[in-house]
Amino acid sequence: MNLHVINTGFFKLDGGAMFGVVPKTLWQRTNPADENNLCNWAMRCLLVEEGNRLVLIDNGIGNKQSAKFFSHYYLHGEDSLHGSLEKAGFSASDITDNFLTHLHFDHCGGGVQYRSGTDQLEMVFPNAQYWSNKDHWNWATMPNAREKASFLKENILPMEESGQLSYLDLDSPSLFDGFDFITADGHTDKQMIPKIKYKGKTIIFAADLLPSVGHIPLPYVMGYDTRPLKTLEEKKAFLEEAAEKEYILFLEHDPVHECCTVKMTEKGVRLDQTFSLSEI
Repeated sequence: MNLHVINTGFFKLDGGAMFGVVPKTLWQRTNPADENNLCNWAMRCLLVEEGNRLVLIDNGIGNKQSAKFFSHYYLHGEDSLHGSLEKAGFSASDITDNFLTHLHFDHCGGGVQYRSGTDQLEMVFPNAQYWSNKDHWNWATMPNAREKASFLKENILPMEESGQLSYLDLDSPSLFDGFDFITADGHTDKQMIPKIKYKGKTIIFAADLLPSVGHIPLPYVMGYDTRPLKTLEEKKAFLEEAAEKEYILFLEHDPVHECCTVKMTEKGVRLDQTFSLSEI
């Protein structure tokens, strides 16, 4: 198995929204805000090369939304989905599977695009199966008022219309041998968190269960989470297991750190080490 970091660029989100009830005087130590109280965040995907399968986990925000939409998120950086795939030696047509942790726009918007010169939507990965689960799909396509702005129909419905959408069985949570997943319900219903066996270690693609190292302390829960008390329970169990079993956490949104480990301390689970994927 080979793993490749696929950077799709950076965006900005309100610091208060990203850290919920935690005061700015505390969270700005790890995630400094600009003059508009916005913090910088990565949209970092992971490419898993195993046998004849090339699995991309999430795909970033994409480029098909309006200028007004993008003006709220201050997209920046030189990285892009297609550019990063090319650096890794691949193209969009090589992707066999696109595993979607959940269907918020910054995780799945890069999987659908406008066909060149038209207003017709098409799949970015023409030869790939797009993987969700039935519970989350129903949650996303019949959204509650709180999450509706994050579930954009132009990102989601073309997957089904193309015939490329498949559902994973939550009773048998595995894509293939060595690529399993758990689910978490605090951020959104049935978010899927991949667990990958690699070089004798377990790598967790943390997605929005743990967006950054700044979110490791338990009270640091996003205001975006639909069930924040559930997130507290899930994160506590997850981090304690990660510390005990020495998991490597791959961070999708941390603007600086690709990977980290955690350790148990007298104050609870805390950051241990940070490093790049290539150092494993």
